[in-house]
Amino acid sequence: MSPTASKQQSFPLAFSTKTIHCEPDAQTGAVVPPLCLSSTFTYKSVTKPNQYEYARDGNPNRNHLEEVLGSLEDGQPALCYASGSAATAAAIQSLGSGAHILLMEDVYSGTSDYVLKIASENQLLQSTFLDLVESTDQEIYDAIKENTKLIWIESPTNPTLRIVSVPRLVRIAKSHPSKPLVLIDSTFASPYFTNPISQGVDIVLHSVTKYINGHSDVLMGALIVRKGLDDVFRKLKQLQVSGGYVPSPFDCYLTLRGLKTLSVRALQHGRNALAISRFLSTHPAVEKATYPGLSTHAQQETVKASLSPQVLKDLKKIKWDEEEEGGVPFGGVVSFRIKGGAEAAGKFLLASKLFALAESLGGVESLAEVAAQMSHHQIPEEERLRLGITPDLIRMSVGIEDVDDLIRDIDQALEVSQRV
Repeated sequence: MSPTASKQQSFPLAFSTKTIHCEPDAQTGAVVPPLCLSSTFTYKSVTKPNQYEYARDGNPNRNHLEEVLGSLEDGQPALCYASGSAATAAAIQSLGSGAHILLMEDVYSGTSDYVLKIASENQLLQSTFLDLVESTDQEIYDAIKENTKLIWIESPTNPTLRIVSVPRLVRIAKSHPSKPLVLIDSTFASPYFTNPISQGVDIVLHSVTKYINGHSDVLMGALIVRKGLDDVFRKLKQLQVSGGYVPSPFDCYLTLRGLKTLSVRALQHGRNALAISRFLSTHPAVEKATYPGLSTHAQQETVKASLSPQVLKDLKKIKWDEEEEGGVPFGGVVSFRIKGGAEAAGKFLLASKLFALAESLGGVESLAEVAAQMSHHQIPEEERLRLGITPDLIRMSVGIEDVDDLIRDIDQALEVSQRV
């Protein structure tokens, strides 16, 4: 199935249209692709299979989802995996034995765990962790080795929400004799807010579990490869199929359903998050609030330069006043440091009525956590503190509820948190 309307289009489709339209099912005319649970498919003859052979190799729901995701990122058809972690493992395994990888120092802890505890032993992977925001061009260039095959970016970072200049990293990578590929984990931004491939990135990684699906009921990851990198695509495809990393047809079906509303969900996540970050920025119980879209964010100009055409188009439609609103929407995650340390953070989370105490993010409902004790607890304390993941840091995944309700809830929970 093609991720376009059934009639041939004479003009390119916008992001929000591509998330919705597909060719009706050939057999039934259904506008929603039917769920195909079959693990086995018949052959036309002994040597000639039909379109599908075996569910691990391909499935109508998975193939449709991969076509749509690839089109949203302007890359080859996506490769969907059973989880974001499986996609991470495949990307690293594709480098082969004895390679070197340069990573953002505050990369997702699950990624650093895989690199340091599994890949380093199983494939003799060498790694360097570097601050890719504050380091100079020369420092980054010097960190690239003769056997460096990949530079791993994450932007925004989790949970401190720092932003990497993608064009800068791409320029440095291409200028080095090793010419490593550049991969970005763009989970927090989603395909809606940024188009990394248009900025020169070679591979985009998403935890589909988060904003792409958006309903907290699917576990999935995806890799989208730049067009023209056919050898890279084939390696990742082989790992997907031979490794058995594939997601279930039902998860693909649910994700296709969730994907249809990505544009409207993502913009509302962003608008709510920006309003909440502005509220937190002036609250007496808050040490510091961080949100990439805030006009006061250290990399706000980088954020604005990376906004996708769809975001710019949507903001223009609603006559967005950046000065009046205090910034631009950019994802749904807000982090803030609460006065009173870990004890106050715990009180706040228990007092909140609308922010569920949970680790994940990207669903329509609001969640909150203390990263140091929950999602990032496995990182040694000294390293956590160096990276700014302090005991008083609360990460909020802002949902799409009424923002006034969310702010009232935050206000009362902050009041409770400061009681002696």
